[in-house]
Amino acid sequence: MQHNNKYFAFLLISFIAIPFFGCKKYVEIPPPENQLVTENAFSDDRTADATMAGVYSIMNAYNYQFGNVLSSFMPAFGADEFHYAFSTSSFDEFKNNSLTPDNSYIRSFWESSYSFIYHANAVIEGLQKSTGVSEAMKNQLMGEAKFVRGFCYFYLANRFGDVPLILNTDYKVNTSMPRTEKAKVMDAVVADFSDAQTLLSDNYISTERIRPNKAAATTMLARTYLFLGKWNEAATEATKVINNPKYHLLDNLNNVFLKNSEEAIWQLQSVNKSTAGVNTWEGFNLVPFSPTGRAYYNLYNELVNAFEPGDARFANWTKSYVTGGKTYYFPYKYKIRTATPVQEYTMVIRFAELYLIRAEALTQQNKLDEARADLDVIRERAELSDLAVDLNKDQILAAVAQERRVELFAEWGHRWFDLIRTGKAVEVLKPIKPDITVNDLVYPIPRSAMRTNPALTQNEGYN
Repeated sequence: MQHNNKYFAFLLISFIAIPFFGCKKYVEIPPPENQLVTENAFSDDRTADATMAGVYSIMNAYNYQFGNVLSSFMPAFGADEFHYAFSTSSFDEFKNNSLTPDNSYIRSFWESSYSFIYHANAVIEGLQKSTGVSEAMKNQLMGEAKFVRGFCYFYLANRFGDVPLILNTDYKVNTSMPRTEKAKVMDAVVADFSDAQTLLSDNYISTERIRPNKAAATTMLARTYLFLGKWNEAATEATKVINNPKYHLLDNLNNVFLKNSEEAIWQLQSVNKSTAGVNTWEGFNLVPFSPTGRAYYNLYNELVNAFEPGDARFANWTKSYVTGGKTYYFPYKYKIRTATPVQEYTMVIRFAELYLIRAEALTQQNKLDEARADLDVIRERAELSDLAVDLNKDQILAAVAQERRVELFAEWGHRWFDLIRTGKAVEVLKPIKPDITVNDLVYPIPRSAMRTNPALTQNEGYN
C-alpha cells in the first residue's frame, strides 16, 4: 500500500467525524506519531458503532471511489456495456483494455480496498479486546467488519488475481507481504461471509438499508459460491434470501433504485455535502445537466441491441438523446442528477440477482425446470414472455447470461466478471476490441504499490 498503515489506524478514529468534514481530503490530516487505534474507540456501544459506521461514510463520500462510480463504470468500459462519450487517456485505457500500472483509477481501486480492509481488521481486533461493548453490539460490528473485509477481497481477487491477504494490523509485516494465490484469497472471502452470516441479524441496524445485515452476507456468499463453481451451495444460499419476506421484486422498475427500496439488500448513502443535491454519484455522472442535454456516457450498440423487443428494462432503465443527427443511449437506472430531498441511494446488492444466481446454479445441476422458473420471474417483471419449456442445458445457460446482461448492466461490473468467469470474455469482446487478450482480464498491480512493497510481482503482460 502507498500509505503507511499506522496512518490508516489513526484514520479509523477520524471516521467518526468524516460526515462533518465535507470535501476536505482526509489524507491531509497529519497523523500523530505512533498513534494507533485506542481502546477508547471500543469503550462502549456508541463509540464502537460510530467507528464502524464511518467506514460506509467514506466508501461513498467522494465521487469516483471504490464504493460508487469506479466499481460500476470502469468494468463497464472494459466490457461491452457503456463508455465515456469523449476521450481521456485514463478512461480510454479501460475502454481499449490497454491498462497501465500508472492508471490513477487502478491505484484508487487498490488503495481504497486495502484501506477498508485495514479498518475492518482494526475493528475486529478492537472488538476482540474490548470489555465495554455489549455482546449484541460486538456480534453486529464483528459481522459487519468481516463482511466489509470479505467484500473488498472479493473485488480485489476478481480484479487483480493474486493479492496480499492481510488479516491483521501488523504494518511491519503487511507492508512487505507478497501476493497470495487467488484461490486462497477466495477461501478467506467465503470464511468472512460465512462468519458475517452467523453474526449478523436479519434486521437492519437502523430504519434504512445502508448497513449490511444477514441477507447481505448470504447474498455475497451465494455469489462467491457461484464464482467458485460450487453450484449446490450457491443455490442453497440464494434460496435463503429469496424466501425472506423482507425482499421482493418491485413491479415498477422506476422504483427499484430509490432509497430503502424493498428490492435493496444493501445500499450506500452519499454523505458529501460539497455538491448540493447529490443523491448518488452514479446519477450525478450519468444523468445530463438538462432534460435536452447530451450524456457523458454512451451505451455500446452491442448492449442496446441485446434487449428483446418490448423489454421494459430498456424502456425504463435506458434513455436516449440525439446529437449530430444520431441517437445515443445512456444508463438510466438512477434518474436524479441533483435533487432535494434525497430520493435515491447507491445500490450495491439487490434482490433480483438472487434469482439469477439460483437459476445458473440449478442449471449446472441439471435442474432445468426450476432454473427456467427463476428466469421467468425476472422476465415477467420485464414484461417478457416465459422461456420455451423445451430448452436444453446450454440454451438455459445462454438465457441466464442474457438475463444477467440486461438486468444487471451498469451495476458493479457484473457483465465484466461474468464474461471472465465463464471463459467467454475474449471471444465476446474481440469483435469490438480486436487487441484484447487473456492478459487484459486482470488489472495490473499499481506501480505505486510495487514501489512501496518490493515483495509484490506484476501480472503477466504489464511488465
